[in-house]
Amino acid sequence: MFARSALALVAAGGLSWNACAQGDPRFLTYSEPGGVALKVHVFEAPGSTRRPAVVLFHGGGWTEGEPAWVFAAARRFAERGFPAFAVQYRLSGAEVTPVEALQDACASLQWVRATAAKWNVDPRRVIAYGVSAGGHLAGTAATIGCGNKEGSLGNGGPDALVLWSPALDVARSTWFAKLLAGRASPESLSPVENVRGPLPPTSIVHGEEDTVTRIRGSRAFCEAAKAHGGRCEVIAYPGVGHLLTRNLKHQESDFDVDPATRADGIRRQMEFVEGLWPR
Repeated sequence: MFARSALALVAAGGLSWNACAQGDPRFLTYSEPGGVALKVHVFEAPGSTRRPAVVLFHGGGWTEGEPAWVFAAARRFAERGFPAFAVQYRLSGAEVTPVEALQDACASLQWVRATAAKWNVDPRRVIAYGVSAGGHLAGTAATIGCGNKEGSLGNGGPDALVLWSPALDVARSTWFAKLLAGRASPESLSPVENVRGPLPPTSIVHGEEDTVTRIRGSRAFCEAAKAHGGRCEVIAYPGVGHLLTRNLKHQESDFDVDPATRADGIRRQMEFVEGLWPR
């Protein structure tokens, strides 16, 4: 359901291979589960005052992907003064499930807060940016929390969410259930099913014709967030599917992203981020 080619996702994100090769960010180890060194790619921003940070989680159906897929977005945030952190997380396979990926997402948020002074980051203004499956990880960290009391909501999750075609309703996903391999129920890790209190401010970009991560999940998430007094917006685009592709027949490959629609989504989400905590 969620599997797709690397080239397709890179193209959908507006990132060229040359862009990856030029101006590579710093990368550091943020966690070593089972002796596996997981990297975070740091895009520093100029300035000496404490400001919000953006932690980015790539898509790929929990089974593929790499931080480079969100480098273009990370660079945009850093250029606007927000230190950005593109995260490597464990991909589902023989011994790994989305449970471990969520653990990694939480570990990366904790690492950014623990090292906040080094990057001139305010540890109570950490934004999670997630694409597709990465949006699921960000949304789940916000709803069920990360098992500590950090952050503005006191649950270790992010202080704001910026999501792009996120997988927020996975309770009935046979693909997600297969990946979990009995480690947890899909309902227990479905963001929509776990909104039980205040959520951080949220902005979601979604195509109305998305058949991979359907927009109804984003709308249900926002409705639940608002019911608990939260701020949540779904920026919906008609006539486009997953990651804003115009190719509605093959939404997991052969992406044909409308440049104007993509640019509008980027602009509106940047305005959302810049308006969260006016400088």
